[in-house]
Amino acid sequence: MVRVAVMGPSGRMGRMLVRQVDESDLATLSAVVERSGHDWIDQDLGRMMGGTERGLAVGDNIDAALAQSDAIIDFTAPHVSVALAQKAAQAGVAHVIGTTGFSDANLSLIAQAARTGRIVRAGNMSLGVNLLVTLTRQVAAVLGTEYDIEIVEAHHRHKVDAPSGTALMLGAAAAEGRGVTLADVADRGRDGMTGARSTGAIGFHALRGGDYIGEHDVIFAGEGERIVLRHVASDRSLFARGALHAALWLQTQEPGEYTMIDVLGL
Repeated sequence: MVRVAVMGPSGRMGRMLVRQVDESDLATLSAVVERSGHDWIDQDLGRMMGGTERGLAVGDNIDAALAQSDAIIDFTAPHVSVALAQKAAQAGVAHVIGTTGFSDANLSLIAQAARTGRIVRAGNMSLGVNLLVTLTRQVAAVLGTEYDIEIVEAHHRHKVDAPSGTALMLGAAAAEGRGVTLADVADRGRDGMTGARSTGAIGFHALRGGDYIGEHDVIFAGEGERIVLRHVASDRSLFARGALHAALWLQTQEPGEYTMIDVLGL
């Protein structure tokens, strides 16, 4: 049984992750960690989740959680994930990162941690989205710049970063398919008299509202036709399943930073 720790059990994803580990025949929940000062600290996890006591207290000591775990799953915030990547690498604990909104400096620090640590970092953990990433790269490689690429994503009102990590994954795949760097061609906002669309640009549009779990469209718009690749998430548990799968997969891998494309063999 792989011992798995979960960050942020009070949140929506944290609760899903706890349930996913509980349902697994291959993993056991070793620790749950909240930020210092949180109402759940030192409380029984089962009771705080609305069930019976289970004898596992919520803690705020990451070092202690790592000491009793083989993997830790982390859907938190960029600064938390960066610090955790370094600690997990030092402890020899596999680290699955579902956090989004990283800066280039953040990503550089995670890459440094991956020199000695085992990390899976993905803006989206679902099979369908990662298949969509692969298809986006292939279609972009086939179609020329006469096809304009626009990426439209929709999430719930509580999401704090835009574009989503998944949208940026899709944009990076499209750019790679065209042999360019996303930073050089991304158009992440239009307002007012912007002028005509730049040839080769990859546009991003973020919708926020209600209880959208996650919807992503990659539009290739040409003269006389449009090709639309779409993924709709209707159950948040699919992200938890993917994250746990990644945590188990990392147990047999060498140090490095991996993606869900690697985990799923796509």
